[in-house]
Amino acid sequence: MNEKWKDKKYLNPYLAGVGLGITLFASYLVLGTGLGASGGIARLAAFLERSIFESHVSSSEYFGKWGDNPLNYYLVFMLIGVLSGSFISALFSKRFQLFFERGQSCSKFKRTIIVLIGGFLVGFASRLAQGCTSGQALSGGVLLLNGSLLFLLFVFVGGYAMAFFVRGQWND
Repeated sequence: MNEKWKDKKYLNPYLAGVGLGITLFASYLVLGTGLGASGGIARLAAFLERSIFESHVSSSEYFGKWGDNPLNYYLVFMLIGVLSGSFISALFSKRFQLFFERGQSCSKFKRTIIVLIGGFLVGFASRLAQGCTSGQALSGGVLLLNGSLLFLLFVFVGGYAMAFFVRGQWND
């Protein structure tokens, strides 16, 4: 963690959890569906690709079904809200700074490559599974779906297991 942030307070996690729960409840109440992130990112990608290769996107089996305006979807607005809300939160808590979060033994180049590979794998897997971790954990978990609850269990087990291997990169 950056030393200048050591004395800065985070938002109370219980308050943040209640706010997220209210947002999820409102999503089901108003839209009839839960939350997620990968759908918004995929639609943004379709919009950007459409601005360059319009006929290719229109004829695409995956992107073409979203029509002429792929940004007209609730998850796009949720993505914008998450990004702008986190930016505003970082500004108000005086925690906004652009930097490479890494251990001293990990170069910026190596960290960039690891992040790009990890981001690609997560993005590919979320579209392959037709949903992301937030959609699976939040939306499926609140509905007590067996698959979502198992998914949550294994996310935590996998995270703790992987921490054993990467812990040394951050404690040098």
